[in-house]
Amino acid sequence: MSSMVLQTPVQLSPAAALALSQQAPAILRSSPSTASSSPFSTLLSGSEKPEQWLQYENLILACLRTGDDRAAHACLSRLVARFGDDNERVQALRGLVKEAEAKNNGALEDVLKEYDQILSENDTNIPVAKRRIALLRSMGRISDATSALVQLLDYSPTDAEAWSELSDIYLSQGLYPQAIYAMEEVLVLAPNAWNIHARLGELQYMAATAPGVANGSYQKYMAEAIKRFSRSIELCDDYLRGYYGLKLVTKKLLDDGGKPAKQTDESDFWLPDTNTIERLNELATAKLSEITRRSTANDRGWRGYSEAEVAAARELLADDAAATER
Repeated sequence: MSSMVLQTPVQLSPAAALALSQQAPAILRSSPSTASSSPFSTLLSGSEKPEQWLQYENLILACLRTGDDRAAHACLSRLVARFGDDNERVQALRGLVKEAEAKNNGALEDVLKEYDQILSENDTNIPVAKRRIALLRSMGRISDATSALVQLLDYSPTDAEAWSELSDIYLSQGLYPQAIYAMEEVLVLAPNAWNIHARLGELQYMAATAPGVANGSYQKYMAEAIKRFSRSIELCDDYLRGYYGLKLVTKKLLDDGGKPAKQTDESDFWLPDTNTIERLNELATAKLSEITRRSTANDRGWRGYSEAEVAAARELLADDAAATER
């Protein structure tokens, strides 16, 4: 079995998702076309592996991305045969397939009604509830999606995925304090997630540079952004986004004239002194240069970085070098 088929397709590049969807016919031919829904028979046969059902889910997502509805239905039918029509994950996947095949808003409204019907019978069906929220958002009904997310979090306050989605919805509306609050809840649930620290730093930086921000809030947000990006690279020494964010924040502060350390009016947040900011900027510059150089050279141990992120880092370094020359 290809390892790619066990990766979530949303994390794959379009080319990789296409390559995965093209494997669907061969995988379907090599797998049993029928499965027993009885746990006793599957236990006795010993032929069932959890990876088999995970690959069907991932194939559905990849095939829908590439327009192969026929293969997606074939994978879905095998999940239905194994787990039944009432399985919550199967219901969500079936709804996703219908969403992908919808030709207009009327068809999407029909899918939304199906979700409402399912939730009226079982309001604890988390997979369907999340699909309903995603559909509401895709239809531009942001207020309804936000309300549904808040209701979901009232029921399941430890759902990090839901908190992250709520943060993204707030960000899309320019509600930075609310977006930061929701992302902080994610961090409470995953305190050592370096990517979440970096994401929170990005939100803090966006809030600091938003039009009309007060000076006290600016310093608070920038100080917090430095702390979050620094924690991110402390947890993961080669995390590109962490170094990119640290470079961006320190460059902004130095361009502003290296604002001195000052306690804000709103909280006990302190900006580092100019020397510390310069050292952090140099550290970020050196590490970004190493990452871009070695990943571009495809050195062993430096592969797997996003091409877009590497290109953005290279552009940031080039802009900084050009500004220094001037």
